[in-house]
Amino acid sequence: MVSIHLGAAVAKQLFALAGADVVACLRIVVAGAIALLLWRPTLRVRRRALPGIAGLGISIAAMNLSFYAAIERIPLGVAVTIEFLGPLTVALLGSRKIRDALFALLAGAGVLLLMDSGGQMSWTGVLFALLAGAGWGAYIACGAVVGQHTAGHDGLALAMAFGGVLVLPFLVTQGGSALLNPILLAGGAVVAVCSSLVPHAVELTVLRRIEASVFGVWMSLQPAVAAVAGLALLGEGLRAAQWAGVATVVAAAAGSAYSAADRRRGDVAIEAEHAMTDSAPRDLTAAAR
Repeated sequence: MVSIHLGAAVAKQLFALAGADVVACLRIVVAGAIALLLWRPTLRVRRRALPGIAGLGISIAAMNLSFYAAIERIPLGVAVTIEFLGPLTVALLGSRKIRDALFALLAGAGVLLLMDSGGQMSWTGVLFALLAGAGWGAYIACGAVVGQHTAGHDGLALAMAFGGVLVLPFLVTQGGSALLNPILLAGGAVVAVCSSLVPHAVELTVLRRIEASVFGVWMSLQPAVAAVAGLALLGEGLRAAQWAGVATVVAAAAGSAYSAADRRRGDVAIEAEHAMTDSAPRDLTAAAR
């Protein structure tokens, strides 16, 4: 999380050189190129994986373009908190538990608190943050499909490269002479590594060592880390009500992650009980024989 938002802070400093859209495209292209060089994915993938890879590449591009457009207009902490509604919605979809409905209401209340900016809030920035959240939700859904049909980092590398190919024409036409600026190119590389490659490598390592439910609870701190990064690195102070909004969304996300883990434990227990019940008659028959 620190790496992600360090990259976002660097990216925001680059907006003065080329604009948010160009910086976002530069990050996507550079990250895709590094992923291909680093992971060297095989091009022999199952046909079933192709729609997922394409969808993942599109969602990566859409998510990053929308997010950078958002942080150009609103504080980093506010943008990430609103964006976090995407994965939170994915986590809550399909649940019929009353407590999950309460978590959704809690998250909504948190977003309302974020709107207390003490001045005029950029609703365009809020809209872009919501679009980034939708892209994050699509990223999760497509990532699950890609994970089922590809091995290692192959699917992700191909998706990142596909996203880079999609935005490359825009980068070339809109970037123009700014792409010759060594500060922009170096900054774009830092952003690509900090916000794309390092987080994925760390997450993959962590998920091999702790349970997914614990990981989900820790990831719920994402809006809070973003708000602190915005304050420390960009001088973006939030009002008391906005800090309360961040804390509320963090609480809703953590509660949702814990609730999902609870449901999984219940499902496992039910499956184990059914397995024992189904095997009992066979065991009795074997004993009689």
